[in-house]
Parts: sequence; C-alpha cells; structure tokens
Amino acid sequence: MVGTLIAAALLGVIIGVLSGLLGVGGGTIMVPMYRLAFGMSAMASTATSLFTIIPTSISGVITHVRNKTCLPKLGVAMGLGGACTSPIGVWLASVSPSWTVMLAAAIAIGYSAFNMLKGVFRSKGKGQDAEAFTVPELSSRQLAAGFAIGLIAGVASGYIGLGGGFLMVPLMLAWIGLPMRYASGTSLIGIMLLAIPGAVEQGLLGNIDYMTGIVTAIGTVPGAFVGARLVSRVPDRTLRIMFSILLGVGAVLLVAREFVVFV
Repeated sequence: MVGTLIAAALLGVIIGVLSGLLGVGGGTIMVPMYRLAFGMSAMASTATSLFTIIPTSISGVITHVRNKTCLPKLGVAMGLGGACTSPIGVWLASVSPSWTVMLAAAIAIGYSAFNMLKGVFRSKGKGQDAEAFTVPELSSRQLAAGFAIGLIAGVASGYIGLGGGFLMVPLMLAWIGLPMRYASGTSLIGIMLLAIPGAVEQGLLGNIDYMTGIVTAIGTVPGAFVGARLVSRVPDRTLRIMFSILLGVGAVLLVAREFVVFV
C-alpha cells in the first residue's frame, strides 16, 4: 500500500509538469496508468483521474496567470461550456460497458495526436511566432467559439475521465488561431472549471479512489507550477510535438490494456 502511494505521488509530479507545460489536466497519463499500473477498473480510473485533474489544473493556472501566458476570458468561456455538459458524459459512461469507455478515450486521444502532429508539419516554416504574438482583445465570436469548444470537451471529459485539454488545445489552435503557448495556459482554466461537475457526480456514484487521487494530486501541484514556468522557455513548435507524442502514447497504452483484458 505504501509503495502504491509513493508511486502515485511520483506519477503526480510527472503529470503536473506535463500539465503545466502542455495545457492538459493529466488524464491522458492518469487514466492509462491507473488502469495499467494500479489495476483500477475502467470507471474508477476515469473517475479518479477527473477528481485529481482539479487541483492539478488550479496550480498550473495560477502560474500561467502570473506569467500572462493565458487568456482568462476565453478559458472561463470554455470552462462554463464544459461544466454544462460534463455530467452528461459521466452519465453516458455509467451506462456504457467499460471497454467502450476506454476505446472512446483511445480514439479521441489518438485522433487529437494525429491532428496536432499533422498541423506541426503543415505549418513548418510558416507557423505563428509565439514571441511576436500580440494578445488580442477577444471578440464575442471568439468567446462563443470558446464556449462551443467547452461544450464538446465537457462531454468527452465526463465520459472518458480526461480534463478535455486533448480537445481544447487543438481546437483553439484551429478555430481561434492561438499559439500553443497561450492555448496551453488557457486550456487549464477551462479544465479547472469543467472538471468540477463531473468529479462531483463521480463522487456521488462512489467511483473515486480518493486516497490515490489525493496522493497523486500532492505531486501534481508542485509539478504543475514547474511546468507552467517552463512553458515560456520552450519553442512553440516543440510544445506541439511534445503534446502529440504524449497523446499518442496514452492512446496506445489504453488500446493495449483493453486488448489484453479482452483476450
């Protein structure tokens, strides 16, 4: 038991750094690891991940706001949209077979990784320079787009237990044209808000492993501070590639786990 909790804390540090750096809640790593290494059920994996995502994203948001590497209004718009729909995702997961939840997670993560990596090569030599990027005064249309992104990410987040950054970051790049650096920090604001209703619902259903989640969060909080501070020092293109690799690995791990269980 002690070894498991130590492993959870160390996992939390890694997740925290990646969360602050790439703008994900950490679910892309937590769900596969809880399922593979900790032996949790599919529902417990997604529920505990959603619970742990909240403190992880809060710690990253604080640093991003201080460093001015996020757009708070856009993040709040996405978070409110996601908060409206994440309970729907939780309900869908509760009435679905466990393998469908994990398969949906793998497909969503893998698709986002493919699109992100494709965008990296398409923009080679002509990508937006984050250093020269001027933070815009967001229009009502952009805020509405952010709310729509949140609606989509909320359902996915509640269903597969991820923060939603795996969808929000690519969609902000494509629909709103933000550099990766600003998309990362803005995504964490949305994650922080949209994860709350889903986590509350999962708690009421009794699906959360609170001890493991709390210990993981103890590691993610300082890790997220570090990751958020590093984001201003890493080139935009490098962030995109790292994000794609992270998503791709998570998708492969989930598929591998469910295949082994099925066989």
